[in-house]
Amino acid sequence: MVDITKLNVAFHDLEIFRLVVGTNDKNIKILNTLYDIQILSKGQEIFVDTFDKNLIAHLEKVFTVLIKVAGSNMVLKERDMIYIAKLAESKPIEEIVDIYLDKVFITKTLHGKPIYAKTLHQKHYIKAINQHDLVFGIGPAGTGKTYVAVMNALAHLKDNNVQKIILTRPAVEAGEKLGFLPGDLKEKVDPYLRPLYDALYEVLGVKQTEELIEKGTIEIAPLAYMRGRTLEAAYVILDEAQNTTINQMKLFLTRLGFNSKMVVTGDITQIDLPNKSESGLVHATTLLEGVRGIDVIRFEKVDVIRHPLVQEVIERYEEYERKHY
Repeated sequence: MVDITKLNVAFHDLEIFRLVVGTNDKNIKILNTLYDIQILSKGQEIFVDTFDKNLIAHLEKVFTVLIKVAGSNMVLKERDMIYIAKLAESKPIEEIVDIYLDKVFITKTLHGKPIYAKTLHQKHYIKAINQHDLVFGIGPAGTGKTYVAVMNALAHLKDNNVQKIILTRPAVEAGEKLGFLPGDLKEKVDPYLRPLYDALYEVLGVKQTEELIEKGTIEIAPLAYMRGRTLEAAYVILDEAQNTTINQMKLFLTRLGFNSKMVVTGDITQIDLPNKSESGLVHATTLLEGVRGIDVIRFEKVDVIRHPLVQEVIERYEEYERKHY
């Protein structure tokens, strides 16, 4: 390789250099794939096979962030490499670094592992929920909207800030028919609530989760079960809210009682309502914009914390939908 440029970045010591480049340069290889260029490490210096000034400046920004994060002895994972690289396209260095160095603690798992907000918007989300009584979390699959809300609900329950947790979803599914499934409405909807159960099991374990459900401290039910109730001293999460009608959303939001919190999550790109009905989530966030005590956090593709290919899949589908709809 002849045409190479040395990046203007300085490593403070060998250990930070090793943390940044990764074992067998695995982190460098991730960036190679991401930008379709060759990035090489030699000694404690980084070289790239490009003279593109914009790309060079961007990579220098990425490595500056990585060096600052590695300075806290954090082992950088593939998701971190991709997330930092993406954020560096639009966010200042210190704001990205703060995600890792100024962590927002949520709760601990059953085995004592701490759970922190993993992305910039997750940090904003947790802070908004703790400050406001009604928060909407909108964004694509994999951004942690529901998971973070459930973890935060458990933290509030442990601290006795609320007396119960209520988790609910509308009985509308992606192309499937509930009517042919056995059981009553709750039994039919339970399989669709599985992500909520999984989050509870991670913190409480199966036995304690089932005990709290049996006592009514945790309630998992279809949205239809909310009618006629006032939810006092409760942390209430409405998941998959893009599939509520306007009337269903109004019914839900007017259940809010004193000393309670409501978190409404959904992905407005995946509306499964029949006959192109207007989504109650879309309507509510427009109608209630600017109301004091209500906040809306909009997650982005860059916040997707699943496999890196999920971001690519989302982008391709969005491109397809722009062309065909």
